[in-house]
Amino acid sequence: MREIKHIAIFGAGGLGRNMAKLLGHKKTMRLVAACDSGGYALCPTGISAETLDLIPPGASVADLAGIGVASLDGIGDLLLCHEQYDGIFLSLPNLPNEFIPQIVQRIADSGFKGVVVDALKRTRAVEMILGMRETLQKAGITYITGAGATPGLLTAAAALAAQSFVEVESVDVYFGVGIANWDSYRATVREDIAHMDGFNVERVAQMSDEEVNAELDKRNGILELVNMEHADDIMLEVAGVVGREKVRVGGIVDTRNPKKPVSTNVKITGITFDGKRSSNTFILGDETSMAANVNGPALGYMKTAFWMNQQGISGVYTSAELMPRFPH
Repeated sequence: MREIKHIAIFGAGGLGRNMAKLLGHKKTMRLVAACDSGGYALCPTGISAETLDLIPPGASVADLAGIGVASLDGIGDLLLCHEQYDGIFLSLPNLPNEFIPQIVQRIADSGFKGVVVDALKRTRAVEMILGMRETLQKAGITYITGAGATPGLLTAAAALAAQSFVEVESVDVYFGVGIANWDSYRATVREDIAHMDGFNVERVAQMSDEEVNAELDKRNGILELVNMEHADDIMLEVAGVVGREKVRVGGIVDTRNPKKPVSTNVKITGITFDGKRSSNTFILGDETSMAANVNGPALGYMKTAFWMNQQGISGVYTSAELMPRFPH
């Protein structure tokens, strides 16, 4: 086993590039591979965030001199080199719901036997991943799903805060996201639009960038989201905390301003053993960006997955069932 874990990023958009920046602060993990729709890049000695920053928006990691390779199937070609890395972070767009589960099946079929972490958001997509538990177990892969911010950090906080109660009545997640422009997080913004009235994943997947931009113009760049199909619900249900019908997720996304429009928080309301009704609330600092709150927990859960994998524990788990470890 490598002392320094080698990491591959599948998807080199906004979250993927910010994961590269985070990995640059770690001594026990090293980014060695990345892929996108234009190809892949592989360098066993490490790929720095500064290197990825040389790629202009809309270009491919295949354009990186010396390490980039143009390909119509960057994922498939990178999977042929799976012995070069130990862990995979999936920061691919989740449109349609079947897309990432199909990629996971390819990973399982490739012979890769390390760890995989995703930041999936939609309930249906996570359900599909949970349905692959036996497949991934047989493949020797330790997979943690829903390991971003919400679901992820806030879901795990809800599972922990629920311990104050003998009965959990409700879990309410409300988030604020601010980004300077939507171009940096196209896939994330598209997923958010798919949660809005009159939209669905199929419709949004067919929308051009111009149509998305026109929709944002109509709303002055603000997306108000209520009663979202968010996987916090199934994850807390699987963890035995509360039924999915008692979990509500919503928020506000400002696609033209990096400042959060509201503070991100999760509130857990329940009844204590001595009959008192109360709420525990966990609030994220406004200065922590979406990328920090998604990529940080994802990397922490990846470290947990490495430990589990070394113990011979494989299969699929959610962030609500585990605690992330802090990678140095």
